[in-house]
Amino acid sequence: MRLDNDYANAPFIPGAEGFIERWKSQAAAFRADMLARDAAQLDIAYGQSERQRFDLFLPENPPKGLFVFVHGGYWLRFEKSDWSHFAQGPLAHGWAVAMPSYDLCPRVSIAQITRQISQAIVQSAGRIAGPLILAGHSAGGHLVARMACADGLPQALHERIKRVLAISPLADLRPLMETSMNADFKLDSASARDESPVFAPKPDLDVRIWVGGAERPVFLQQAAWLGSAWQVVPVIPPECHHFDIIDALKDPENDRLLDVLA
Repeated sequence: MRLDNDYANAPFIPGAEGFIERWKSQAAAFRADMLARDAAQLDIAYGQSERQRFDLFLPENPPKGLFVFVHGGYWLRFEKSDWSHFAQGPLAHGWAVAMPSYDLCPRVSIAQITRQISQAIVQSAGRIAGPLILAGHSAGGHLVARMACADGLPQALHERIKRVLAISPLADLRPLMETSMNADFKLDSASARDESPVFAPKPDLDVRIWVGGAERPVFLQQAAWLGSAWQVVPVIPPECHHFDIIDALKDPENDRLLDVLA
């Protein structure tokens, strides 16, 4: 369809398949190490389906709060275990880290995934006291932006949010109706608008947006649209593309990460 090429990432990233393979192997090694140190609680149920599970990684000392990372994949692919090692940065600074999976389209709608992520955060935040930082990448960036909206989370949890980090977010879903993926999303004008954070009132929260300067132009546009709607200036590291923009999360000394955790 008309926008298929615009919203394709992997074909425009050299060695894209290598990134995915490394994520899986590095994530598995990280989980094994955390389990050996009795610092991981895996596959905690937050709902009825097999994919409604989250992993919880614990720092050495009592947690400062809970950092939640929601993965991307166009609501169509991947799961929590592909990303475990991206917990390293927040963990090093004393934050517990929760990583949920969720059911995928077309089995469920994007609106249903939004509700699942809300429930995952309710359940994980019930285990860890203190402030919340919600971070997500790509489709996960959309989902944490939805959590910042008034209908995203219960008010008691909303009040615990310290910061929301939307990384390369999909903020206006209407263009996705002009991609072949919509055969699985089944978006129409009303549902696309309802699930688009750009149409929600600016939340009374500290929202940050990251997007790589080397990303596909539509992702720079999406970040700009959310930034304009919510009065946020996106951080745009010029060298980063859609797959390595998240590397900052696993680097405890990364300036962008330090700013989010401050």
